[in-house]
Amino acid sequence: MKKILVSTALLAGVLSYAGGFRVSLQGVKQLAMAHTSAHAEDASVAFFNPAGMSFIPSKLSIVAGGFGASNKVTFQNLNTLQSTETDNPIGTPLYAAVAYKPIENLSVGFSFTTPFGSTIQWPSDWEGKEMVQKLELKSFYFQPMVSVKLAPWVSFGASYIYAKGKVNWDKAVTQFGGELNIKDEKASGSGYGFGFYFRPDPKLDVSIAYRSPVDMKAKKGTATFQFPSASIYPLLGLDPSTGQDKFTATLPLVEEYTIGLTYKVTPKWLISADFNYHGWERYSKLTLDFANAPVGNQPDPTVLVAPKNFKNSKTFRLGTQYAFTDMIFGRLGAYYDESPYSDDHFIAETPSFNTYVITGGVGFKLKQFGVDVAGGYALPQAREVRNAALGFNGQAKAQAFYFGLGLSYNPF
Repeated sequence: MKKILVSTALLAGVLSYAGGFRVSLQGVKQLAMAHTSAHAEDASVAFFNPAGMSFIPSKLSIVAGGFGASNKVTFQNLNTLQSTETDNPIGTPLYAAVAYKPIENLSVGFSFTTPFGSTIQWPSDWEGKEMVQKLELKSFYFQPMVSVKLAPWVSFGASYIYAKGKVNWDKAVTQFGGELNIKDEKASGSGYGFGFYFRPDPKLDVSIAYRSPVDMKAKKGTATFQFPSASIYPLLGLDPSTGQDKFTATLPLVEEYTIGLTYKVTPKWLISADFNYHGWERYSKLTLDFANAPVGNQPDPTVLVAPKNFKNSKTFRLGTQYAFTDMIFGRLGAYYDESPYSDDHFIAETPSFNTYVITGGVGFKLKQFGVDVAGGYALPQAREVRNAALGFNGQAKAQAFYFGLGLSYNPF
């Protein structure tokens, strides 16, 4: 019985890491227009499609920016009517990129982004404390890239992705009156991206891009059990003095397909649209391999396999920009983002909702310098939670908003 309960607790945590949401905050200008991708005015296009660097109207372009992301999740048990709210800190996604043309038809660049991650904090004594009390997920993408202009109207670009990741997750193990911490600060993985960027007409930009999945490998993760009595540690194969054990795991991050276009209706007014396809369905299972602790669910008791029930998801985006003058630009947008799982697989560690988002912002251009501000307000749809596997039922609601500041410099 001890083994079964501990295994179930760990299983919930494994699901949470890979089920973490994709953070669509990699460009302030883009966010203002629903985070659409076919915008090649500066190096911020690099993350969305490396091929877009070939159409940047300057030899050198440098961008940097950051966001504040605030969200709150409320869960209500419909039997007791008790409600619980998260107390999440403000997230701070960052991005920076540089693009340079050493020769006419060749561009090279580098992009730094934080495309996956979240922090969620529930009360330490809430009813789902065996699933999560606090979970912090972070990822960092480092992407060198190159773009070649194949013709005046089309380019091809590719990038290499090196990713670093961190996880720090606290939860209760009520059977023993204790807690469990799962932590790894050195997970890493690699991937790639490529795309084509088309400008068949001065009024029309088309971006087609693919970003591969990245398998984040945790080779020296630490699981720390804290129980009132250390006498339990040897029974679970833990270090008698610290209650710790090591684990390894491979944690996949999602692949993404994007088609985007921007059309200049008039010299001052443009409309952009994007379609994103996220390959969540590739997760059939996740495996944790502990060094000693017999807390698994396989013939090898140190191996824990978590089945996945995610599905591929889609995002639809529509944005617009109007140039009030040569220096001031107004932007608006809206998008719909599907959740990758159904109500019966809802996860309290990284809650996901079918979400409508309204965005807007203003841009200022001062010769070679650009300053952009943007904001977004999310309208997640309430969910009827029916996760029988975890015994978690009720109703979940959420609210979120984002704001960002971006800078760009195109010196020559």
